[in-house]
Amino acid sequence: MSETPSAGWRLPAPPYRGSLRLSGRFWPTLRDAPADAEAVSHKLMVRAGLVRQLASGLYSVLPFGLRSLRRITAIIREEMDRIGAQEVELPVMHPAEIWEATGRYGLDEQFRLEDRGGRAMVLGMTHEEIITWHAAREIRSYRDLPQSWYQFQTKLRDEPRPKSGMLRVREFVMKDSYSLDRDREGLDRSYDAHAEAYARIFDRAGLVWYMVESDVGMMGGLGAHEFMAPSPAGEDTVARAPGDGYAANVELARSVAPDPEFGPVPEAPEPFDTPGVGTIEELGAFTGLPPARLAKSVVVVADDGPVLCLVRGEHSLHEKKLARLVGRHRPAQPDEIRGWFGAGPGSLGPVGVEGVRVVVDESVTRGHYVTGANRDGVHLRGVVHGRDFTGEVADIREVRAGEGSPMSGEPLVLEPVIEIGNIFKLGLKYSEPLGATYLDAEGREQPVVMGSYGIGPARVMAAAIEQGHDEAGIVWPRAIAPFDVHIVLVGAAGTPQAALADRLFTELSDLGLEVLLDDREDTKPGEKFVEAELLGCPLRVTIGRRTLPDGPLEVQVRRGRERREVPLEGAAEALRALWATLP
Repeated sequence: MSETPSAGWRLPAPPYRGSLRLSGRFWPTLRDAPADAEAVSHKLMVRAGLVRQLASGLYSVLPFGLRSLRRITAIIREEMDRIGAQEVELPVMHPAEIWEATGRYGLDEQFRLEDRGGRAMVLGMTHEEIITWHAAREIRSYRDLPQSWYQFQTKLRDEPRPKSGMLRVREFVMKDSYSLDRDREGLDRSYDAHAEAYARIFDRAGLVWYMVESDVGMMGGLGAHEFMAPSPAGEDTVARAPGDGYAANVELARSVAPDPEFGPVPEAPEPFDTPGVGTIEELGAFTGLPPARLAKSVVVVADDGPVLCLVRGEHSLHEKKLARLVGRHRPAQPDEIRGWFGAGPGSLGPVGVEGVRVVVDESVTRGHYVTGANRDGVHLRGVVHGRDFTGEVADIREVRAGEGSPMSGEPLVLEPVIEIGNIFKLGLKYSEPLGATYLDAEGREQPVVMGSYGIGPARVMAAAIEQGHDEAGIVWPRAIAPFDVHIVLVGAAGTPQAALADRLFTELSDLGLEVLLDDREDTKPGEKFVEAELLGCPLRVTIGRRTLPDGPLEVQVRRGRERREVPLEGAAEALRALWATLP
C-alpha cells in the first residue's frame, strides 16, 4: 500500500494522573513579546503559550494556562466549601427588568441587547440582581438563613480601555459569592468568614497581598474591602503603614499632613497685589512661602450648582472623595467662574463668597493661609477658617507618601497594586427593591441582609507572574504552577535515558506530583531549556547520556535558578521532598 498524507498519524499520549508527555501537544511559545504588551504578565503569558488575544480585551486561554487557572479555582473552591458555601451556576444573560428594579440598568460598562421578541436583556457583569431574585422566591423563614452561594461564571463588561493583558479585559471568569443573613450581626459574621477564606486562598496561591479599605463604587452598600497584590503593573494604589497595619485604597485613604510653621496669626486677612500670578507654583515663588501655607481653590459644578473646594497647596483634590460628598460634578469653565466670583481661576478664595457651596479639606482648618481675594491679581494673607469664612469640612484630598498614618502617625507608603479580590457589605441595597424577605420568629416580614464577594482567578494568575519572574521567564508559586516538575529529556525514544525519564515520570506522578515530560525529538536541547525556564515550573530535571549509569540527576530550582544534584537511588522521593520545601 502506498504511503498517504496521514501515514504516521497519532494522538498524543493520554495524561497519567495529571501528568503529560509533551510530544504532539499544543504549546505555542514565542521568542518575542507582542509589540503592544506593557505589563510583564501580559508579555510572559503570551510568550509562554498560556493565552492568545482574540480582540481588544478578549483572550483565549490555552492548555497550559488553563492548568494554572484550574489549580487556582480548585483552591478557591476548597476554601469556599470550607466556610459552608454552596456552589451554583447562574445564567450569563438576564432579563433587563431585574436590573431596572435596582436602578443599575444602563450602566456604561453594561452589554445590552434584545431577543428576537424585542425583550430587553443584559449580559451579566455581576450577579447581585440574579441571586437576589432567586432568594426572593426561595427564602421563606428565618430558619432558611444564613446562606452562602457561590459560582464560577463568565462576566462581560464593556471596558472602555482594555489593557495589560488579563488584568483589564471585557470578558472574564469570576468567582462570585453571596451571603444571605437575617440581620447586620449575621452579615458581619459572613463577611468575616469570607475575609478569612480569602486570606487562606491568597496565602495558598503564594501571593504577597494586602486587605485594604475601599469604596463601595457601583456595588453600593455599607462598606467594602479589597485584596491587593503589590505590583508595578497595578492600576490601583494603596496607602499603608507597615508598622501599624493601616491600609486603604487611595480612594478612601486618610493621612495626617504635617503642619508648616505658620507664625503669628494676623488679626484680619491682609490683601496684597500679585500681578501675573495664576498658579500655586507662581504664588509660592512670589511670596516665598511653602505650598503648605497656601490654599488652593478648585471650582466644580455639581447637579445642584457650583462648589468651591479648598485644599492645601501641596495637595490635589481627590475626585472620587469629592463625588461621595457632592455627587456628579464637572470642572467649572472660566466664564462660569468669573460670573460667580468676579475673578479668573488664579485669584479665587473663600472670603466673602455668597451663593456658592464651600467644601474645605480637614487640613485647611488648622493655621492661616494665603488665598485668592476674588479680584484679579490680588490675594489675601492670614485667612483663617471659622473666622473669615465657613464651609463644610471633609476629607477631599489625595494622600501623599510620607504623611502620617491616621492610626499612629507612621509615615505612609504609596504602592501600586493589582486588585485580586473584593468583599462588600451590601446590606439591603438589593433585597429591598427585589423583595427578598423572610418571616422572623414572630412571623414578621424582614428584609434579607446581603453581602457580595468576588475573586478573579485570571487576576490571581497574572499577579503571581508579576510578583514571580526573572529575565528568563515565569517563576511560579508551586501551588498554582501548570506543572510541579518539568523533565527535559536529551535523547531519543528507545535510549536508556528515555527509559529513565519514563520511569521517573511515572514515579513522581504516583507520588502525587504533576509532571511535564519534554520528550519531543524534533526540538534541540537548548530550545527545550529556554522554553522550560520560560514556562517556569518549580523544578526542572535534565536527563541525558551523562545521567547514566550512575547519576546524579541534574536539577534546577526555578526560583533563583539554583542547581542541585540528586542521586538516582530514591530520586522520586528526594524530588518530592525538595518540591515540598518550595514557596
